[in-house]
Amino acid sequence: MGAVWSGEWVESRLGVELTGPPELRDLVGLALRRNPRRAHLLVSTVLGKHVPQSPSRIHGAGLRLGGLARDLLGPAAAARAVVLGYAETATGLGHCVADGLGAAAYLHSTRRQVAGMARAAGFEEEHSHATEHLLLPADPGLLTGEGPLVLVDDELSTGRTLRNTIAALHAARPRARYVVAVLTDMRSKDDRRALEKSAADLGTRVDVVSLTSGRVRLPADVLRRGAELVAQYEGRAAGGGASASDAGAGAAPAGAAPAGAAPAGAAPAGAGRSGVAGVPGAEVPGSGEVRGRGATPPAVRRVALGWPAGLPDGGRHGFRADHRDRLDAALPAMAARLADALDLPAAAARPPRVLVLGTEELMYAPLRLATALEDLLRDGGIGADVRFSSTTRSPVLPVDHPGYAIRSRIAFPAHDTPGAAPGEAPRYAYNITGEPPYDAVVAVTDSAADTPALHAPGGLLDALAPHTPRVLLAVIPSHVPTLAEPLRGPGFSSYAPEDVGWLLKDLSAVALEAPTEEREEAIQRGGAHYAESLPVEYQPSPDYVRLFHTALDATAERISHAVATVTETVLAERSPTPVVVSLARAGTPVGILMRRWARHAHGLDVPHYAVSIVRGRGIDTAALHWLAAHHDPADVVFVDGWTGKGAIARELAAALRGFPAFDPRLAVLADPGRCVDTYGTREDFLIPSACLNSTVSGLISRTVLRPDLVGPADYHGAKFYRELAGDDLSGHFLDAVAARFPDPAGIRPMPASPEREPTWAGWAAVERISEAYGIGDVNLVKPGVGETTRVMLRRVPWRVLARRGAGADLDHVRLLAEQRGVPVEETDDLPYTCVGLIHPRYTRGATGADGTSATAPVPDAPDTPGKPAS
Repeated sequence: MGAVWSGEWVESRLGVELTGPPELRDLVGLALRRNPRRAHLLVSTVLGKHVPQSPSRIHGAGLRLGGLARDLLGPAAAARAVVLGYAETATGLGHCVADGLGAAAYLHSTRRQVAGMARAAGFEEEHSHATEHLLLPADPGLLTGEGPLVLVDDELSTGRTLRNTIAALHAARPRARYVVAVLTDMRSKDDRRALEKSAADLGTRVDVVSLTSGRVRLPADVLRRGAELVAQYEGRAAGGGASASDAGAGAAPAGAAPAGAAPAGAAPAGAGRSGVAGVPGAEVPGSGEVRGRGATPPAVRRVALGWPAGLPDGGRHGFRADHRDRLDAALPAMAARLADALDLPAAAARPPRVLVLGTEELMYAPLRLATALEDLLRDGGIGADVRFSSTTRSPVLPVDHPGYAIRSRIAFPAHDTPGAAPGEAPRYAYNITGEPPYDAVVAVTDSAADTPALHAPGGLLDALAPHTPRVLLAVIPSHVPTLAEPLRGPGFSSYAPEDVGWLLKDLSAVALEAPTEEREEAIQRGGAHYAESLPVEYQPSPDYVRLFHTALDATAERISHAVATVTETVLAERSPTPVVVSLARAGTPVGILMRRWARHAHGLDVPHYAVSIVRGRGIDTAALHWLAAHHDPADVVFVDGWTGKGAIARELAAALRGFPAFDPRLAVLADPGRCVDTYGTREDFLIPSACLNSTVSGLISRTVLRPDLVGPADYHGAKFYRELAGDDLSGHFLDAVAARFPDPAGIRPMPASPEREPTWAGWAAVERISEAYGIGDVNLVKPGVGETTRVMLRRVPWRVLARRGAGADLDHVRLLAEQRGVPVEETDDLPYTCVGLIHPRYTRGATGADGTSATAPVPDAPDTPGKPAS
């Protein structure tokens, strides 16, 4: 007796009749939608969305469909064709069709809003739970070329969405020919005539190819009957009455076990699967062993795939034939990394079961990884059962019955934040629980969807954990095609091009400077942000420049040892192949010196970039996307010059909560504030790069963030002061320190010790000083030699507190104080060498924790220097 068809349950209860050739029932089953617009769902067995299937069979179905389109068009037209797949269901299928067709390019529609990407077109899918489709090609020419357009979907039911699509695209760019490629064509005669008429009205030709075709006959009251069945089997009978049950379905009564829990009592005989997990009140009991929350869930292990730099993660913004070639070449090595992480036994009582799970629109890359893994394990003599499926937004009723296509469901909050706020709506994974369980599940997502919601309790990874001994996570860099390549010298900055790539927008032609007092007053009047303008670059006197050289001669050896120590610590503890990302601009000279030490001591060519971080606004997210697209985020080490009270360390940690693939720990040259655990020294001494502004930082300004200058897809901005080249000491500073590098044999990483843990002692000291001097705002207290120097150069200084007996480290501060008429007050009770206080007269205009002016006025500071405000 043959196997039960996975559409019999719906066919018998809903009154649906499916007719067609024998292969139709091999390609589709039936389920009930939780959707008021359409009651039933054709569930494809070769789509890779709802039914885990052999990845080679899924890819093979798409290749066959692409071959049919190629035969229809002919080789020449097929090579010029652009393939368009529908989100989210057919994003992977469209890719596979493009492979089989040999098309020039592939693009799929998306429901994800992508900052900075212009919408080229869009259309509506009227029957869907999520109707809007966006087309966001990086190259608008994909939709305006001369070749045929091939539209790909899993099924063609009425053709209404197809007609909407062609009408929208044809209005923007008329084409002579369209081809529609679907797995199953279920249109009626009237539907076929409607498409023919629509094509004739537009003056174009539309052909359809499919793997199979058939008809679905629906009863007149199908929507009512479908809604009643859904309510019955989800325990929510109409009118709030008791829920119904079905002897063969194994449906749970109202009040079933909560998310992920094992059902109470004995399971129905022969059920053999778990039902709904993650949905309170909708659990379908099963007799198989399903570990509940009482078990300790396995830790999720990240797998670094080694995704090729710059290769798109899919067709959201376009995928060309050369991209396909690069992916094909990289797949064996990536599959090998997956296999190593899985560590499957060569001999086992049964073949190990592995599920590779894509996420929503990200289907093709995980599918190809699964196919390569399947081939690798087979060729290696491991008879593993590798399957592929993906998560979805589509709500479908699960019923544990052999004649029903959706046997089980897990639900979890949305984690794809560019498309929806976390938890905005549930997402689902179907048919992945049951017996025997998968020995491992490899979840594959892109970096934009690698959010805290993915890792949170109840999130996808947590929901998977009770159903498999091992959960692996592979993150593919999200492709961000509009981001510019890093700026480099000599076109931007006086540093050599190999020293640093600036992930910044060049605003050199924009007038942004104003006198310091005017900036403070403007901020006070309008609550402006400090990053919206620049102070006038301080031009040092000859005496001050001589002092800089003296200080550099005195401290270069201390700095070089600190550079060596922090770099060795990074190499030992963070990554043997780090990507140094300095916080512009104070961190940039340190990043360059760390790069030079790595080459000097180990022969390593360490990539180095500079990015912007703004207090109250966070880190430049466009820069993070670029880094994630070109490097493994786990290798990225954020670097700054020194710590004061730790505001930037806190800002960085907060900003990276939405980017969990990046390590939020800051590495610094000097940590007098005891705010970080990766540093070269905790002494508060003069770092000469703090003595000057742009003329010791590659002639680059502080960074700027203003909405009229920096768009959503732009990096934060900065200026290149080419006109100051005659005063530039940037290269001299680097060379002087590098010339004092110690013997690498004598340098060791910082030893692991409780002493390295941040205590935030500097923050406590700043609070005491703020209170003692009647300031009332810790943001006006700048601790440490570096921060005090910044106060003297950029702000309106009120006074300097200096540790009694501090020597040459403060010579430059004393000179600046003399030039600006600022008193220097010596004290014995100071954890720093010195502290700079910003004039309280401007407290209302000084920047608060969010970077904008304080709203509550405070008494003006007295005019007499040296006396605290009352």
